[in-house]
Amino acid sequence: MSLILSPCSLQLSTFHSPFTRNSLQFCVPTLSQPCHLSTRPITRISCLSTRPRKKTTSANSEETEARELVRIIMRSFSDKEPLVKTLSRYVKVVRCEHCFLLFEELGKTDKWLQCLEVFRWMQKQRWYIADNGVYSKLITVMGKKGQTRMAMWLFSEMRNSGCRPDASVYNALITAHLHSRDKSKALDKALGYFNKMKGMERCKPNIVTYNILLRAFAQARNVDQVNALFKDLTESIIAPDIYTFNGVMDAYGKNGMIREMESVLSQMKSNQCKPDIITFNVLIDSYGKKQEFDKMEQVYMSLLRSKG
Repeated sequence: MSLILSPCSLQLSTFHSPFTRNSLQFCVPTLSQPCHLSTRPITRISCLSTRPRKKTTSANSEETEARELVRIIMRSFSDKEPLVKTLSRYVKVVRCEHCFLLFEELGKTDKWLQCLEVFRWMQKQRWYIADNGVYSKLITVMGKKGQTRMAMWLFSEMRNSGCRPDASVYNALITAHLHSRDKSKALDKALGYFNKMKGMERCKPNIVTYNILLRAFAQARNVDQVNALFKDLTESIIAPDIYTFNGVMDAYGKNGMIREMESVLSQMKSNQCKPDIITFNVLIDSYGKKQEFDKMEQVYMSLLRSKG
């Protein structure tokens, strides 16, 4: 019996492979699962949301103009003209959405200190209102650059500004810790925040929280913790998504637990969740490590059919 996997069907069927252990050679690039953090704004009197909303088709031109202005600002500032001075030249047109884009661009170029300059400049503007989205974005940037202490400082300042942290902020903080070098300590910290969130009514863990932790413990090959998190998720009202199933299957696959991995694959089918390229990569890699070349090839052929 061998496994056939397609975006619409996951089932076992009879298949005789022409490949042997020595002749089967192919390469599928392994992609990493993106960690998508929620930045949903909250509604409260003392801390209104200034986060840019999702753009509609009619607002595409505005988004293009905003990105063009950010590109101009990025090209303009230098050692001779600091970023704050450049921003002041465009003070009449720069708003919160431009600053969000600046955070992204500065983060890509390792200019995290300039992110703080932009933040301080924002706070001096009349249109600025303390917002969870701003802090969540900055914490995410600092975390990616390994600046965990700065992320913690921003979290503390956010609370002092009158904002109450929500799930998106805690997700950003968890991710920031997971980027630190001491992985064991980082995982303990992440679990600590997770348990704290479970005890807070307005900060309950969401699917993003579970996916962040499942992926982290899968990479650490901690199957017991993956099992505990997945069990906790299935007993909650939160529905698992493709990232959830991929994370759990990856954990089992890395530890050679093929039956358990295939069991999750069946659950994935039951939930009508279509496999993506990460699913295929996890299965191919896991079967290859266990030298189950027939099943390995079945998945690869299914991948080719899905692309056709």
